[in-house]
Amino acid sequence: MRLKKIKIGAKLYILLCFLFFYLPIAVTMFFSFNSSKSLTNFTGFSMQWYGKLISDQNILAAVYVSISIAIFSTIISTVLGTITAIGLSKSRRLLKEWLLNINNVPIMNPDIVTAISLMILFSSAGLQRGYITMLLAHIVFCTPFVITSVYPKVRSMDSNLPNAAMDLGATPYQALTKVVVPLLKPGIFAGMLLAFTMSLDDFIVSYFVTGNGVSNISILVYNMTKRINPTINALSTLLILVVALGLIAMNLWPLIKEKKKNRPSLSGKVMRKRSSRKRDKIVFWSVTATITVIAVVCAAQFSAISNKQTLRVFNGGEYMDMNLVADFEEKYDCKVVYETYDSNESMYTKLESGSTYDILVPSDYMIERLIDEKYLKKIDWSKITRKNAILSNLKDNEYDPGCKYSVPYYWGNVGIVYNKNIVDKKDLQQGWNILRNTKYKNQIYMYDSERDSFMIALKSLGYSMNTKDRGKLKEAYNWLIEQKDAMNPVYVGDDVMDNMISGSKAMAVVYSGDAAYIINENKNMDYFVPSEGTNEWADAMVLTKYCRNTDLAYKFMDFFLDSEVSKVNTRYIGYDNSVKSTFEYFRDVEYKGNSGCAPDSSNPANEVFHYQPRKTKEYISNLWTKVKSN
Repeated sequence: MRLKKIKIGAKLYILLCFLFFYLPIAVTMFFSFNSSKSLTNFTGFSMQWYGKLISDQNILAAVYVSISIAIFSTIISTVLGTITAIGLSKSRRLLKEWLLNINNVPIMNPDIVTAISLMILFSSAGLQRGYITMLLAHIVFCTPFVITSVYPKVRSMDSNLPNAAMDLGATPYQALTKVVVPLLKPGIFAGMLLAFTMSLDDFIVSYFVTGNGVSNISILVYNMTKRINPTINALSTLLILVVALGLIAMNLWPLIKEKKKNRPSLSGKVMRKRSSRKRDKIVFWSVTATITVIAVVCAAQFSAISNKQTLRVFNGGEYMDMNLVADFEEKYDCKVVYETYDSNESMYTKLESGSTYDILVPSDYMIERLIDEKYLKKIDWSKITRKNAILSNLKDNEYDPGCKYSVPYYWGNVGIVYNKNIVDKKDLQQGWNILRNTKYKNQIYMYDSERDSFMIALKSLGYSMNTKDRGKLKEAYNWLIEQKDAMNPVYVGDDVMDNMISGSKAMAVVYSGDAAYIINENKNMDYFVPSEGTNEWADAMVLTKYCRNTDLAYKFMDFFLDSEVSKVNTRYIGYDNSVKSTFEYFRDVEYKGNSGCAPDSSNPANEVFHYQPRKTKEYISNLWTKVKSN
């Protein structure tokens, strides 16, 4: 009886483990058929996200890059790894041990170390980052795994077999292909599958070594997570189905093969030999055809790009409607090489590593730094035909007085979105201190951002958010510690939008553009900016000192200042545009009813972030780490 209970308990444990592993996958697949954008609230069945997935050229291009690089890197790393493993078996013991230890370094190394090392190597060698550098990087980190898989099989093989084959008349090549390789097949296939999986799955290394608009699936999905984008669910579902079908096929194939083997035949051995030869030929020509097709497509793409004017743009993820970029390409018969970054700091790191672009779209404080370090060209405003369309308050700012180096793109502020059914309007008079009102304990989302969090604390204390005074910063730290202890806030990123749409908490610190989207989806929400002041941020388009085609760059900037183009772009992004007519249209017409989300420069306590000296930034970062770990 006791044994029976143990068995039932074990089965229940296994079931719970499988639920833990596969429930997230099931949820992802379920919400890929949601009729709304929400990732937590199912509103009805729809195939719209699959339609958008199929019609999105950026996703298709990323799939092509991922699969082609995975195939190429797998083939090359498998050949290199197998040859190396065989060579190691014939090497002296000291050399063998030394090389095996070196082979373990890339496997044991954190991916970020490998990524930065390869990025510096390619920059030092003067290689233009893109498809080729990504392929080389994948070969570098896949080959050690192949060696690790093949080498144990080489050691277990009788070393006299190749010699025996050559004594019987085989050439060294025949001994290798007819004797050695067949014996190593299990290890080679294991290494091949591991290399393919590692390549297809990689994000960190690919992110740092790519360039010229080349993105794989991992990079694309990472950029898509910056905004609510259910197309991710559709893409993930298709990938899951492909993997599932592949596993089913792999499990069924041995059964089918066994049935064929058991069929009566007049000359079984002859037929099996012919079948084996036929299968080898099919595999060989299939691989050859695949490589040829990929090479032809790559050559055609590179040829098409080389014959057109090219503009290199570096922007934040999900911060420009790519359909508009395609319209620009068609209008001016050019090619826009479009890359994205996840933060101003990572953008700066890429610039420091030697990456060159024509146009950047950084934030205010980073523009200030780039101007100071002489990374930018001055704007020739005579070439911007729509300069009068820009909001007057954005033309003269603290980070770039007179807009000598920048063309305003989007702007906004930071405030609090709140549930009108839960939060008492009288409590809003407390300003930022409402975030420490114990009435709303466990009901608050805070941005997982040291800049925004310290801004809130400093403004609440009556200080400038740009202060370098360590005493004031320590006071702000204590404010955040006390808030965390008293309120138990949840620190979140862009997922705050979906959480607030579903009404998960009473309040959340958000950007004004996100607030407008939340209120549009949930009428119970409203937005306010405390009177103590806030961060009034701005992003702008700038020309780098490496800009090769300034005329085309000015046309690009001017194109996005067009009233109709900016409306389409704003509808896609959700933030407030720098074009006056577009800003007013969304404030008064499209977002009517939640126009309070529109940024307002009338409060003199509002500030723009300035670039922080390194020591100040390190001090704040250390304090923020203590807040998070408290």
